[in-house]
Amino acid sequence: MALAIFDLDETLIHGDCASLWSEEMARLGWVDGEPFLRRDRELMDAYGRGHLAMEDYMVFSLEPIAGRTPEEVQHLVEPWVENIIEPIIFSEACKRIAEHRKRGDRVLVISASGAHLVAPIAARLGIDEFLAIDLEVVKGVYTGNTRGVLTYREGKITRLLEWLDQEEENLEGASFYSDSRNDLPLLLKVDHPVVVNPDPVLREHAEQHGWPILSWR
Repeated sequence: MALAIFDLDETLIHGDCASLWSEEMARLGWVDGEPFLRRDRELMDAYGRGHLAMEDYMVFSLEPIAGRTPEEVQHLVEPWVENIIEPIIFSEACKRIAEHRKRGDRVLVISASGAHLVAPIAARLGIDEFLAIDLEVVKGVYTGNTRGVLTYREGKITRLLEWLDQEEENLEGASFYSDSRNDLPLLLKVDHPVVVNPDPVLREHAEQHGWPILSWR
């Protein structure tokens, strides 16, 4: 059994779940509408260019849920996943996941988004196992801080290696699917890197190294 690892945003879904959740928080009145969304777009643009310190984005994006309980947030995230995320799941992604399962592979999502979003989206895709940015909870409420190593760039490798050790797994024969130059460290780590809807930097690297390039749009 080999691992089939998938990035989430722009790989399994046509969009970025963190930014889409920011829009939902604006609809809920948790943030100051357009100024918040404008800053979100600025930060995500920096992410796309590989210039973002993920810690900065998480401080910004988690502030609206600070002081709220995980149950309160989950109660609103679940219908959001059904109404907003489910329609933008790539059908090709679902087929590829099914193909890996048919081969007996173990499917894992690893994402640079918060676990409060990744967990229900992965569940909607029928995937039980995921690694995401963990959120700190103190006295039953979110603090607005993250916890542990962020699943971003080299941090994805750190967290994945920890998970492999815990699960007594290895990367022999593993595949990793991603759209982003930020995931080059992990793509270089696996036996079967696959790029999906790649950004220009990742596309150039994939073409130079003969990696499969998929278009799921």
